[in-house]
Amino acid sequence: MRKIASILSICILFHYSINAQTTYLIPGNTGYAVPLELDEGSLFQEGKGLTNWTDLNQEIQYFFHLPQTGKLNIAFNLKNAQVGSFVSIEIANKTFRLAIPQSNDFQKKIIGTVDIKDSGFYSIKIKGIKKIGSTIADIASIELSGSATLGVHFNKKSRRNAASVHLRYPIPDSTRLISFYNEITIPENADIVHSYYMSNGFSRGYFGVQVNSENERRVIFSVWDAGNEAVSRSKVADSNKVKLLAKGEGVFADDFGNEGTGGHSHWVYNWKAGVTYKMLVTALTDSASQTTTYTGYFFLPEQQKWKLIASFRAPKDGMPIRNLYSFNENFIGVNGQMQRYAYFGNQWGQKENGTWIELNESTFSYDATGKAGDRIDYGGGVEGGMFYLWNGGFKQATAHLGDHFERPAKNNKPIIDFAKNADSLVQASIDQQLIFHTIKLKQIDTMGNRSGVYYNVLKEGTGNSVSITDTITVFYKGYLLKDGTVFDQTKEKPATFPLNRLIKGWQLGLAKTKLGSKIQLIIPSGLAYTIKSRSQLIPPNSVLVFEIELLNLKSKIEK
Repeated sequence: MRKIASILSICILFHYSINAQTTYLIPGNTGYAVPLELDEGSLFQEGKGLTNWTDLNQEIQYFFHLPQTGKLNIAFNLKNAQVGSFVSIEIANKTFRLAIPQSNDFQKKIIGTVDIKDSGFYSIKIKGIKKIGSTIADIASIELSGSATLGVHFNKKSRRNAASVHLRYPIPDSTRLISFYNEITIPENADIVHSYYMSNGFSRGYFGVQVNSENERRVIFSVWDAGNEAVSRSKVADSNKVKLLAKGEGVFADDFGNEGTGGHSHWVYNWKAGVTYKMLVTALTDSASQTTTYTGYFFLPEQQKWKLIASFRAPKDGMPIRNLYSFNENFIGVNGQMQRYAYFGNQWGQKENGTWIELNESTFSYDATGKAGDRIDYGGGVEGGMFYLWNGGFKQATAHLGDHFERPAKNNKPIIDFAKNADSLVQASIDQQLIFHTIKLKQIDTMGNRSGVYYNVLKEGTGNSVSITDTITVFYKGYLLKDGTVFDQTKEKPATFPLNRLIKGWQLGLAKTKLGSKIQLIIPSGLAYTIKSRSQLIPPNSVLVFEIELLNLKSKIEK
């Protein structure tokens, strides 16, 4: 028994000895610089660690998580080609001074030991005190050991971005939606460079706001191509490419790649932290051509008007808007240590019959960085009646993959009035130029205009004049002035409409026209469907041409 006990004691001692000697290496290329490095990879490089550190005013930071208390031993593997440089190293409220070893090869320098009294995230902050030569120090790695390192976590990969986090809004499979409405608010001080706060995501694209740089912010709307090409749009067949149909004034539109391919649009707009922004995506389907037209609209609170961002026709689709989600993304890793926060509230989907359904449930998820366990600082939930997402900051996680959230229902249905168009004045000028250009080319003719609607009487009628309250029976043909595309027409049978329910252009253009007349109307977009994506064949901001034959008038007072 004594011999067995002796062997057990030796095994236990050996076990603790091994644990005490376990050393963990934080790669030198996984740190962060404050102020930020100018270009990603200029300071932190895979295989080299920290290099080219020259600025004494630039602090270097590394982060890790300790689930245990106890002793923490710290050592650095570093070098400098010159002798005489010094740095200070701060960890757990304790500061060390270190002379950088003069060497062309990395040298291990023991820094010291600190007592870890609480579990949680910790940082190592390195500041330059004195620089001899061109650089302060190159750091290959940081060594951690001691009893506090049991279960230590840190990012071992060169990708320094925080994990992207998502909210997915479940809808029944049988529910067909034509619109997805959401509201987004970025809190004060959370509007951090290299952030994409995406509000209205769907199966073929996404729509949100971005902090692109210190001097530029954007509203972004993109739609993916069909097919499986992930990198280069030049390799995508034309039959798989989305097509830009329209875009708002000042909106830039182009291709994108490297994360799938598709059509990209963005509008440079200085959106503000602390302000709530409304966003809407609509979907118009055509099952015959298997296409869906997706259009993104952004509401400007300072003008109380909607702005068209862009409209794209997506091939090999023909489905309603689906797979609805939002996300919070750190898209460049140079400041992946900073915490990003976004609130999403008052989500709604509109069905094909026009009714709205509130989307007050969501499910939490994250990207491959989160799934691999490279980063564990993220969260989400419900606060102040809104969903929220956060990532980065090296804070304790507050949500787990698959967590279900439910916010209180508000019954605050969106009110969408596209007549309140932020680009209306500019678009009116564009429409007029197109009309005048077409007249000059003698592609259309006109006798003048009635309240902005240009007209040409093809046959003078002899009957009563049209009144706004009349119900009219007509033959008609409608086509786009831009390219002649016919979007609607009567066939063998005429159509009957109450005039006051038709677009403003018809109401104004037909006023005082006599029964029996044939007339051509050229209707600017502001008197037609404005920025609304009316159908697969009528893009936003379309100037419309109608050829109309008045067959019958019925006055409202007639029985």
